[in-house]
Amino acid sequence: MRGVAKTVLSAVLGTVLAFSVAQAYEVPAHEVPVPDTVSDALKKSIERGVNRGWNHVPKDAAAWNRAVANSAAHGEKRAMALASELGVTVEEGTMAGVKVFTLLPSEVKPENQDRLLLHIHGGGYVFSPGKSGIGEGVMMAAKGGYKVISIDYRMAPDHPYPAALDDAMAVYKAALEQYPADRIGVFGTSTGGGMTLALVLRAKAEGLPLPGAIAPGTPWSDLTKTGDSYYTHEGLDTVLVSYEGMIRGAAEIYAAGHDMKDPYLSPVYGDFTGFPPVLLTSGTRDIFLSNTVRVHQKMREAGVNADLLVIEGLSHAGYCMLPMDAAEARFHFGELDRFFSKYLAKKAD
Repeated sequence: MRGVAKTVLSAVLGTVLAFSVAQAYEVPAHEVPVPDTVSDALKKSIERGVNRGWNHVPKDAAAWNRAVANSAAHGEKRAMALASELGVTVEEGTMAGVKVFTLLPSEVKPENQDRLLLHIHGGGYVFSPGKSGIGEGVMMAAKGGYKVISIDYRMAPDHPYPAALDDAMAVYKAALEQYPADRIGVFGTSTGGGMTLALVLRAKAEGLPLPGAIAPGTPWSDLTKTGDSYYTHEGLDTVLVSYEGMIRGAAEIYAAGHDMKDPYLSPVYGDFTGFPPVLLTSGTRDIFLSNTVRVHQKMREAGVNADLLVIEGLSHAGYCMLPMDAAEARFHFGELDRFFSKYLAKKAD
């Protein structure tokens, strides 16, 4: 019996050892249905299939600029139509020499009269220049009744790292001259989410007062292909689809040879100790889900007051791409409104 027991134990240990050293395994091909647990608007978005341009990576700076210009024309049209629909005025100006757009709802709520939200747009450090990048800021201004300043930071290929972060920091410092830090909130999605995190890291390093609260949506917190969902969600995310395409191309052209694991590029590698309250958002189909989850876990381990929203059926940044009345967009921006209302200080009576 002892011999039999040893044989069984050896077989079990051999199986466990073989499993533990496996580096990867294939998942059988299978169909993933459109979920019936999401809004009709999101169902239609999923049914349209994956972004057909995800794997078109421009070959040089001129090609990148052409792609950006083509995309921006459509983006600006959508953003301005959204502003008109939601009653948000758009005023172009500068702060600390950086181009910005001031977004004002039809009425700033009384409790928000002495508060400011800074918006950092997404776009892979390459896309969404000018008014094409203000859509998310417009939605938040309308939903929460806030004054929002959207930062039109410099981008690659003409302005690689650290131009974008330098511009965001310049605007933040200018905002500190007008508002107490605890009445300033910072938010943005994707690249904007990553930059929101990087801005706070840099503000800490420079000894500046930190914003009262931040809301990085599905942050691009790791420019390298690190994290489970870069692999498990490949092809499932209808927006970004795969790292091996536009994501890698944008990371390389912005980093321009700089170490991509520098916390100012990939803030998940930074020290989150002392961060203000944080609200993170992702989706169950988001290829950046691991980027978001890893930030959340690291923040909780650092003692940060950090919450995580994961929205059913949503691909990357989907809440910004759906109509404002879609359930997923209403939920996300409603949660952001409650979050900033709770944590941003109000002027004493």
